[in-house]
Amino acid sequence: MSTNTTTWPDTDRPTSTVEGPWINNGKKPPASRLRTTGHRRSVPYLLLGVLLVLACVGGFVLISLHSGDRQAVLALARGVVTGRVLTTQDLRQVNVAVDPGVAFVGADQAVTVVGRPMATSLSAGALLTPDAVGGAAVPTSGQAIAALALKPGQFPTEVGPGVRVSVVFVPGQAGTASSPPADGGTVWPAVVTSVTAAANDQSTVVSVQLTEAAARQVAAVPAGQLSIVMLSSGGR
Repeated sequence: MSTNTTTWPDTDRPTSTVEGPWINNGKKPPASRLRTTGHRRSVPYLLLGVLLVLACVGGFVLISLHSGDRQAVLALARGVVTGRVLTTQDLRQVNVAVDPGVAFVGADQAVTVVGRPMATSLSAGALLTPDAVGGAAVPTSGQAIAALALKPGQFPTEVGPGVRVSVVFVPGQAGTASSPPADGGTVWPAVVTSVTAAANDQSTVVSVQLTEAAARQVAAVPAGQLSIVMLSSGGR
């Protein structure tokens, strides 16, 4: 006796309609669903990319606006006083935005100011202007320059041209002159103009600019009875 059996192909079996994670006997989900999911996931990344591009463009525009008018000009690398002869070490180049009405010395004009005396005193960082160089008498009216022969310990090693100081009378040891000048001065405000080490290395000559009256008082003090106190840039 024979029995007839009908076999259905696997491809004709009905598919599952259960919702949730796609499980269909190991088969891949339809391509249309993959395309839809990938498209939805890519939208936030596209928006983020657009925002990044806009931010970069905006930053470039801001930098261009702020740097478009910048020019290379000369500024002082350290403080200088009236009469000081400018050297290359006194200058540095800076890039700044300069208004049309502001006078300045361009970085390419350094050779025209190096070797010339200062017509005014300027602090470190100040822009150099054409009228700040040359033309002034040394010292200026009402001022005088006195030279002090100082030994180690009588002045700070940081003292240099342009530094504001106080010249202080120091009483001498027993058996030496110890009284202050006849007109009573004991402390004199001054500005250092130069510092030169003596050949024997036992003393240093510090030249200071102060008023004429103060210069005469300082000059009358016996050697070894003066010291220098370094002040801040705004000190007196």
